[in-house]
Amino acid sequence: MAREFVHLKVRRQDNPNSQPYWEEFKIPYKPNMNVVSVLMELRKNPVNAQGKKTSPVVWECNCLEEVCGACTMLINGQPRQACSALIDKIEQEPIVLEPLTKFPVIRDLMVDRQVMFDNLKKVKAWVEIDGTQNLGPGPRFPEKIRRWAYEISRCMTCGCCMEACPNVNAKSSFIGPAALAQVRLFNAHPNGQMNKEERLQAIMGKGGITDCGNSQNCVQVCPKKIPLTTSIADLNKETTLYGIFGWLKR
Repeated sequence: MAREFVHLKVRRQDNPNSQPYWEEFKIPYKPNMNVVSVLMELRKNPVNAQGKKTSPVVWECNCLEEVCGACTMLINGQPRQACSALIDKIEQEPIVLEPLTKFPVIRDLMVDRQVMFDNLKKVKAWVEIDGTQNLGPGPRFPEKIRRWAYEISRCMTCGCCMEACPNVNAKSSFIGPAALAQVRLFNAHPNGQMNKEERLQAIMGKGGITDCGNSQNCVQVCPKKIPLTTSIADLNKETTLYGIFGWLKR
């Protein structure tokens, strides 16, 4: 029997302080739809499954090719990108859409992921360059390091790892797997090594690496298959060595 409708069940919230509620929709099916295209169709004609006019569902999207991470949401309970969630491959209906639970809700499926960017600032996840003069070509990575460094550099700060991590919660200040992996990346960078000790000190404090419970949920849900647990294990070794021998450099 040919599919006629896409049945959505959306957890909605009108503003950050209002109570959430559920609303269901039936959108005419088209071949090769993804969750974003279904939400776009709904935006054209915001009518719920009972035939009542309603407000369009709010969500974020940008690149539509699983690069920006903006459209991350819970789809049937799993954190993933709406742009790469193909309707024909989602067997469970209604398709349940919810906002990520580890971030403040702005409206409907749109959340505020500012905490992830704040955590990147805490660990200095960048390379500092003095001045604006032409410094010429940058130093090359050794090939052995470049291979795993490239994998980490693909992080799009989507929030999937934060959502899956049980140690990221309202009672914890844990900075999460994404920021920790970036510490490993920039500490390996030939120019980034100048701030290596500062980054290690940052993750040895409150909310740092010792707050990781090693559940390994993060690496299971990462859409880019970034070696998050490997990076955390490497940083465990680095912080231990720095804690024991770091005083010699002072």
